[in-house]
Amino acid sequence: MTQSLSLEGKVAAVTGAGAGLGRAEALGLAAAGAAVIVNDMGAAANDVVDEIKAAGGQALAITGDVSDWSLGGRIIEEAVKNFGSFDILVNNAGILRDKMIFNLTESDWDDVIRVHLKGHAATSHAAAVHWRAASKAADAPVYGRIINTSSEAFLFGSAGQPNYSAAKAGITALTLSSAAGLSRYGVRTNAICPRARTAMTAEAFGENNTGVVGLDPLAPERVATLVSYLASPDSDEINGQVFVVYGKMVALMEAPKVENRFDAAGSAFTVEELGGQLSSYFSGRGPYETYAAYSIAGLEKIALAVDETATV
Repeated sequence: MTQSLSLEGKVAAVTGAGAGLGRAEALGLAAAGAAVIVNDMGAAANDVVDEIKAAGGQALAITGDVSDWSLGGRIIEEAVKNFGSFDILVNNAGILRDKMIFNLTESDWDDVIRVHLKGHAATSHAAAVHWRAASKAADAPVYGRIINTSSEAFLFGSAGQPNYSAAKAGITALTLSSAAGLSRYGVRTNAICPRARTAMTAEAFGENNTGVVGLDPLAPERVATLVSYLASPDSDEINGQVFVVYGKMVALMEAPKVENRFDAAGSAFTVEELGGQLSSYFSGRGPYETYAAYSIAGLEKIALAVDETATV
């Protein structure tokens, strides 16, 4: 591995790393040379630490709920205390409480927003405080990477996941804001929208029946490769970006565009004039067609389908 891709001497933290995507990301970062703080709610974090150590790496488990605002500070404190620095934050922890909007309870909403969005914000805040202070002390940029976990659900919504979709939209906005605010200190902040076959997505993706030879197209390890790259020195010019990743594909999302512009004939619209322009523009689409035109399925037709015939 070249020096620009190696994480030797770097210290990373991965939240929700006891299983699934987080576990694969922690193992991938360790394989690239990083010492890894493995966070999860329970004993599974220790199992991942044991895997990393058995492979010759360095790791430490810190259990706790990411939505506890103080946990981020504890992760960084232990990273510096045990490994000498803190360089990479991978925010992965999340839960699902899938309900249609008419069945959604207050706790379904609060739990998902708390773990996903507040959890990302809490750890990002602690990391930002640490890196800003270090940069000011050194009077120079430092090395910092934040990799957040968003979802395609933020792009198009998910009918049975209004809470999850909203949380992931918030995480994307948090990513862009952090990228703008922290770049002067040397920190690069990006987001991934992964698809992976894990316990959390078992109902959505089911079993691997693709017939693909080799690694499952939705294997978490495929996502972990991008995470390791975004954590590396080689990614220094990548900041404030959103990537969709799964299978043998990584897609860079473009910033939203203005589809069309409507102008009043005079100094301001009347309701009648606005109705005339908008009604004619959307005529024939219908509410479902308007949504479907921007659905995940529509996007996949362009770029994002998994090639299930590939031998990988």
